[in-house]
Amino acid sequence: MRRLARDILLMALATGVSRLLGLARMGAIANRFGASAAYDAFLIAFFLPNLLRGLLAEGALSTAFVPIYTGLHVRPDGGSRERPADAFAGNLLSWLLVLFPITVALGVLTAPLYVPFLASGFGTEKLSLAISLTQWIFPFVALMGFAAIFMGILNAHRRFFAASFAPVWFNVGMLVGVLGLAHAFPDAPIYGLAAGVLLGGAGQLASQIPALRRVGFRFHLHLFPVAPAIRTLARRMAPAVLALAVTQVNLLVDNKIASYLPDGGISALQYAMRLFQLPLGMFAVSIGTALLPRLSSAHTRSDDASFSRDLGDGLTLSGLVLLPAMAGLLILGTDVVRLLFEHGSFGPAETARTAGPLLAYTIGLLPYGLVFVLTRASHALGRTVVPVLASILAVGVNVGLDLALVGPLQETGLALATATAGWVSAGLLVLFLRRQVAWDRAFGRHTLPILGGTLMMAAIVFGLRALLGSAHAALVVFVPTGCGVAVLAGITRLTSLWGLVRGFGGAERGSRSDGESAST
Repeated sequence: MRRLARDILLMALATGVSRLLGLARMGAIANRFGASAAYDAFLIAFFLPNLLRGLLAEGALSTAFVPIYTGLHVRPDGGSRERPADAFAGNLLSWLLVLFPITVALGVLTAPLYVPFLASGFGTEKLSLAISLTQWIFPFVALMGFAAIFMGILNAHRRFFAASFAPVWFNVGMLVGVLGLAHAFPDAPIYGLAAGVLLGGAGQLASQIPALRRVGFRFHLHLFPVAPAIRTLARRMAPAVLALAVTQVNLLVDNKIASYLPDGGISALQYAMRLFQLPLGMFAVSIGTALLPRLSSAHTRSDDASFSRDLGDGLTLSGLVLLPAMAGLLILGTDVVRLLFEHGSFGPAETARTAGPLLAYTIGLLPYGLVFVLTRASHALGRTVVPVLASILAVGVNVGLDLALVGPLQETGLALATATAGWVSAGLLVLFLRRQVAWDRAFGRHTLPILGGTLMMAAIVFGLRALLGSAHAALVVFVPTGCGVAVLAGITRLTSLWGLVRGFGGAERGSRSDGESAST
């Protein structure tokens, strides 16, 4: 269990570095491009390559690849037989060397057909720019596809830090694009950002090669015979692709509707979404990563009591982190946008336009964090269809509310629809799991301390913000935030929450099976 905790800590550290660089990247983009037509066009151009990365690379492909590679690599008795695993990975990489160039060529050649659908509200000049940028960016799909397989091999060898740190180089490439390469295109600096995407993708791919060599992996080109494990991989990918595709429909619809708004609408949504995803990416992912092996182990042992307790504890930790984060962003969201983005081409008008969607997205912070945990509980139970059904219904709610709210509220209405859809998805998963396990007993006894601590923290943050008035943005963000975190930490230390925090991160409830599950 200590090794599991160490792995989670290393992954969290690497993810934290990546997220901080991501904020720096967004700040640099805001300074150079603001909320503009050019950045709108870039986001549409990046949408499909990024979507395919999630569906076919870092999402379904990597998720299905790791268990198969691990099963071939490790004997039941703990011995090693690297050749079958590496032969499978080499066979897969050989086929990807054939398939990815075809995919990229199709994406580049057909861009004039699908980009107008994605951005049907764009004018002629803006649409032409989006098509051209798409053709520049599309090779990113291949770079990330290979990077995902490299990441899967490293995770199977339990080299988590090297794999988790690789996305840092993507942010570095983007920063080079916006700060340096953009100057090479004086008439259209946004092409420098597109070049930065390719540079960052190449960096994420290349940065993993030294670690691959250290674990002994060597690539040998061979297409035939096709390894039986590749057919297994294809079968396992299918439901994962479906589940991920459903979740991406919300973003597609939001972007398509936002393309009819004045220039900068898609940009404002993107800036807001990045800030909204920061606490989710840093905390919800870490909690879910630590929780899944415990739930899987408890279900395998038919230990319903442990399953219920661990699920309740995971939901409680999510509430302990995300509910105060919701309150803090609702109070300080506008100041956070001003601090991070308001400089250069990003002025007060862009701040106001971004703050509205951020506050609306923030309403959905807690439910999306709970969805992350509840989805993993459903997978641990083997009920993989339930999250897909919940996502489908949430998409329907999102699309309906998008159409109803975009008129009166514009970008804020689209964000509010997304937040509401999160509550619908979380509610359905709660109803399902409540019938399966009595998780609410473990969750219920901590509800009052969390609510009380959040209210006290929010009151202090709100009071300090009011006292600071028109002070510098750094002061009005960091002083109330620091005091609020200190108050919440003190309340946690003095209540039953402290035992939960220590127990979840410690080794006393771990088991060998937990550690063994970590590799997947």
